[in-house]
Amino acid sequence: MDTRLIQIRKNVETLSAEEEESLKQAGEVIKRGGLVAFPTETVYGLGGDALNPESARKIYAAKGRPSDNPLIIHISNIEDMERITQEIPEEAACLAAAFWPGPMTMILRKSGEVPHETTGGLDTVAVRMPSDQVARKLITYSGGYVAAPSANLSGKPSPTAVKYVMEDMMGRIDVIIDGGEGRIGLESTIVDMTVMPPRILRPGYITKEMLEKALGEKVDIDVTIMRDDSGQAPKAPGMKYRHYAPKGILTLVEGEPEAVIIYINKQAGLDKEAGEKVGVIGTSEQLMAYRADVVKSVGSRLDEESIAHRLYAVLREFDDEGVTRIYSESFDREGLGQAIMNRLLKAAGHRVVTL
Repeated sequence: MDTRLIQIRKNVETLSAEEEESLKQAGEVIKRGGLVAFPTETVYGLGGDALNPESARKIYAAKGRPSDNPLIIHISNIEDMERITQEIPEEAACLAAAFWPGPMTMILRKSGEVPHETTGGLDTVAVRMPSDQVARKLITYSGGYVAAPSANLSGKPSPTAVKYVMEDMMGRIDVIIDGGEGRIGLESTIVDMTVMPPRILRPGYITKEMLEKALGEKVDIDVTIMRDDSGQAPKAPGMKYRHYAPKGILTLVEGEPEAVIIYINKQAGLDKEAGEKVGVIGTSEQLMAYRADVVKSVGSRLDEESIAHRLYAVLREFDDEGVTRIYSESFDREGLGQAIMNRLLKAAGHRVVTL
């Protein structure tokens, strides 16, 4: 398959006539049952017609994704929720008003309009309205309902830059839209609104504290977020299968900073003697202390947003450089740190050393 690459300028108030026409053409591709990779404020998505069962099958095939792993339907207007859900609880309307457009996905009861192929066989549907201008225009030009997981091969780190979308999807899909880097860098927060109190199924930029402030009530957190996967069918993307993983074996190291440095440097030395190429994920505060083949900073502990923004890019860069063993510092498990640790634990297959 020939894949067309479309370039759209980032952070401009008004797109050119040529850019608008390119997005309209990409929308027509989705209407005809094709697949289009596109930028969002989180990561790049792989979009198909959410109401077309065949489009969902194509998405699963392009990604090599298990078909019981639900897809998120992206919309461009809040009113579009009505067609694809049985009802919109008051709490869901409240969160939509507070955080849409933005990096939050809600799980609701699906309507008969949504095929089970899109929802992984479930009677619930995941819905989100992105804030990225290009994403919303594409959704509108596509008919209003775009099913889109991240635009990577299943299990690999989600792409925050178009070069990694091209690496994974060139020749597999119809169109790739280059809209620059994602601002946030981690996938959306997923909140299950079919239970009370609402429950976070995947942490993200919108934190538990932010949700509780908007609702004025308690929000639960799914017990599997920070532990190994259960055998249950996943209700949201990222709950069951190994995700976000680099090619190299990743180990998280928890403990006091000095102890973490000593442990990682010792293991890196042993691994290098065994012929491994060793990488370290560290923060700027202690980066210079590490001794390994490749040492990369994900940002400062004082700026969790910088860590979230850099994380997937760093994992991909280790793949580019042929790193076979990776050690990473651990992070706080509250606020945005919870989302960062959720992704690292998934990427490491829950391989953690506690000192």
